[in-house]
Amino acid sequence: MSKKLVVYFSHKGENYSKGRIVNLEKGNTEVVAETISNIVDADIFEIVADKKYPIKYDDCIEIAKKELRENSRPKLKQDIDIKEYDIIFIGYPNWWGTMPMPVWTFLEGKDFNNKKILPFCTHEGSGLGKSESDIKKIVGGAEVLKGLAINGSEVNKSEKQIKKWLEERLE
Repeated sequence: MSKKLVVYFSHKGENYSKGRIVNLEKGNTEVVAETISNIVDADIFEIVADKKYPIKYDDCIEIAKKELRENSRPKLKQDIDIKEYDIIFIGYPNWWGTMPMPVWTFLEGKDFNNKKILPFCTHEGSGLGKSESDIKKIVGGAEVLKGLAINGSEVNKSEKQIKKWLEERLE
């Protein structure tokens, strides 16, 4: 039987939702990550940047844009060894058309040979952006399956959509 891991980066605090700013006690991507973990009985690991992102939406997106522009790799608080896992779900909000830079930090330098990667993201209209192709560039030797994009404002009623995606990918 395959050992599964859900790895995710999520942002609590102010988020953009349906044209306005809302305050989230739990980030949208975290909600989806926990749902996936519960459905497939997977271990779960949160990617946390050493330097916290601001709670304020405008401040957070400015930092995210600067990190992307500079192609930076923020330091992470902790890491996890992925050796024992066969299937790895990678979740993140779509920031500026791709993954937040801490996800890049996490992915780079790991051996993904012979692993299945299932990307998922939350967004407010931009889907997966170019994150799937970015992941494929980083995780050579892995099979990257078609990802799942969930509208952030819909995460609390997305279990059916998540289950369908999982059934199609994990037959």
